[in-house]
Amino acid sequence: MPKGSDLLVAALANEGVTRIFGVPGEENLDVVESLRGSKIELVVTRHEQAAAFMAATYGRLTGKPGVCMTTLGPGALNLTTGAAYALLGAMPMVMITGQKGIMKSQQAGFQIVDVVSAFRPLTKMSRQIVSTATIPTLVREAFRIATEERPGPILLELPEDIAGEDAEPAAMVPQHPIEIPIANRASLDRAAEMILAAKRPLIMLGAAASRPRSTAGIGDFVRRTRIPFFNTQMGKGTVPGGTNLYMGTAALSERDYVHEAVDQADLIIAIGHDTIEKPPFIMGPKGPLVIHVSYTPANVEQVYFPQCEVVGNVGPSLELLADRVEGRLPDAGALIGLRESILSRIGDRSTEDRWPMTPQRIVHDVRQVIPEDGIIALDNGMYKIWFARNYRTYVANTVLLDNALATMGAGLPSAMMASILYPERRVMAVCGDGGFMMNSQEMETAVRLKLNLVILILEDSAYGMIRWKQAVDGFPDFGLTFGNPDFVKYAESYGAKGSRVTSCNDLIPTLEAAFRGRGVHLVVVPIDYSENKRVLVDELRAKVKPVQ
Repeated sequence: MPKGSDLLVAALANEGVTRIFGVPGEENLDVVESLRGSKIELVVTRHEQAAAFMAATYGRLTGKPGVCMTTLGPGALNLTTGAAYALLGAMPMVMITGQKGIMKSQQAGFQIVDVVSAFRPLTKMSRQIVSTATIPTLVREAFRIATEERPGPILLELPEDIAGEDAEPAAMVPQHPIEIPIANRASLDRAAEMILAAKRPLIMLGAAASRPRSTAGIGDFVRRTRIPFFNTQMGKGTVPGGTNLYMGTAALSERDYVHEAVDQADLIIAIGHDTIEKPPFIMGPKGPLVIHVSYTPANVEQVYFPQCEVVGNVGPSLELLADRVEGRLPDAGALIGLRESILSRIGDRSTEDRWPMTPQRIVHDVRQVIPEDGIIALDNGMYKIWFARNYRTYVANTVLLDNALATMGAGLPSAMMASILYPERRVMAVCGDGGFMMNSQEMETAVRLKLNLVILILEDSAYGMIRWKQAVDGFPDFGLTFGNPDFVKYAESYGAKGSRVTSCNDLIPTLEAAFRGRGVHLVVVPIDYSENKRVLVDELRAKVKPVQ
């Protein structure tokens, strides 16, 4: 007779799950045994947080929920950052946690935390399984809700006595296709009128534009209208950056060079913008009109209050919108004359031979060794702004960064997940020394899984972004520096390879050698962050402040 854990694993297999990431505990042993006899691979990580980051990244890249598993109490609570990462970043994920038995209590309150309640604000649904008979239905509902717009994380808690309980055989709940409605005709007509009336239109591509199901329709809309576009940090790559319509990335909220186009636009078509992402531009009373195009209605904020909303399946809705305006936009390219000036100034000093290396040079050199379909996964730090501004993308979801929760520690696990999914592509984690050390133990996991992965550590021996902000705000330099291990020896201690770059001209050949050598290779390079103040403060402050 099957038991509850067998039903759970069968229900996961019914959803197409092939891997579960996590750190099992005593309360999961029945589930572990059921997995042992299944075709689902259990990928044991060295920390629960990394398991959640990997599962969330699977959801981001595939559009299907990734799955992670932990024990009760302390193990479950280690998922909280990953849950918030997936919730704010709109990544579908299912978390399965253990719990002491609910039919009897032989250990009193030992390790017991109300995990279900703790995760309610961090998930789309948080439920305890109290009966084996409900397992197939709850799993099907969990995957459906995780995937629905807006995607996000689900928590299912399986107590150990329910997992080990004999269960009557139960039929799995079949999946069925769910078609997302297309935008209302009236909203399409209204948006078309605004586009036809615009003299200086501009497209913005946000986080939701990078959904795997979205990108083809969005690219067609840009090509058919010939309206120039810019993107948010999480919208990079949605439409190839190599097109002559690309105007740049809004790595800051205002007063960067791309905002010269934003400030002159009289209409912005915001595709897939989610206000959870740091504002790419700030609407004011005299600012441009905005059309919100997305799967869900706009969240109206002080800095974002669109005048028109086109809500529905983005790709097909944009196709209908393009039908209404294609060939009727003589002013579509009115802002394209700003493009060369914007992009040339962003690329300033990108080949400068300064040591330690500048962020611009590092971004430039990384771009040289990563093919168009290669993937970089950025941790969170000052370099993320530089990569967002300066790194050109040509394929959707080839720059994995987090501009919603913006947590440190996610870069390495995200890159590991990308390498698992795309073993023949070049994949690189780009981490500051601070963020890398938050989950550096996962190097052992990467080596054990025999991944092909390069980890680039930008070393400044400080929490550089906060230290920069401390200086900008006029505070004394205090409390944000630290020491580091010998990163080359550290990598070798895990069975990986390690290299230290000692001159500007060594970075490209070192990275090339690391990729050609395959396996896990850590490359550390010192970084000079003095450019932060020169470019992102002094240079941008010298620009004329736009009138709102």
